[in-house]
Amino acid sequence: MDTLLALKPLLTTLVLPATSGLLLLLALLVWTWRRGNARSNARLPVALAGLTTLGMWLLSCQAVAVWLSLHLLPQLPPITADDLKRQQVQAVVVLGGGVENEAAEYDGPTLSPDAMSRLLYGIHLSRITQLPMAYTGGTGWSGASQALPEAEVAALALARLGAPALRWQETHARDTHENAQYTAALLGKEGITRVALVTHAWHMPRSVRQFEAAGLQVTPAPMGYIRSDLSPLLQWLPSGNGLRETGWVLREWLGLRLV
Repeated sequence: MDTLLALKPLLTTLVLPATSGLLLLLALLVWTWRRGNARSNARLPVALAGLTTLGMWLLSCQAVAVWLSLHLLPQLPPITADDLKRQQVQAVVVLGGGVENEAAEYDGPTLSPDAMSRLLYGIHLSRITQLPMAYTGGTGWSGASQALPEAEVAALALARLGAPALRWQETHARDTHENAQYTAALLGKEGITRVALVTHAWHMPRSVRQFEAAGLQVTPAPMGYIRSDLSPLLQWLPSGNGLRETGWVLREWLGLRLV
């Protein structure tokens, strides 16, 4: 029984669509290849489909996501309270990460899991350093016009947690570039120029570039590193989380070259 239970994560991964769908597609391609007419060109598209399937498999593996993160993006270490004091940081700035506008459990909007994890880390840094905190985020380019700005939703989340209120709410930004521009203008009114910037580690290099271009002196405070606690075997099996993380890395890698 214990042996079967130990196989539960592996069996679960094999049953879920990311793995089972790719395995089925690969099996069908092999079957078609073997039945195809060697004198025709039918095998070329099958071979290309097979390579595409293999590529999708690899891009859906957390092991590949971790490798891509380490090799395609600049690596930034975690920050400490002493680092922030030594660099004379004046405020903690949390970069928005998305909103769930109709969360049934709250009967209203709440932060997405990614945004909430950023906010929680911002709270941690603010508490251990006694620095005031800002949150930057509007409705986003794809957000509904009547939706609450993300910074206001973050303020609601803090109230639910009984945590201290935000010192600043930047509510107009629709992307990272505007996050930087509007936050610099908001903080500049009070002479704030040195900030600790909180966002996911994979998002940090591009964010630092944008905030420094806006005139702020930035101390990166990365969190949410791409890593995995899964066994080596499970890390090489496709999963929705693996595909999501490789997408993050590739998007940021492209963004660093286009900005």
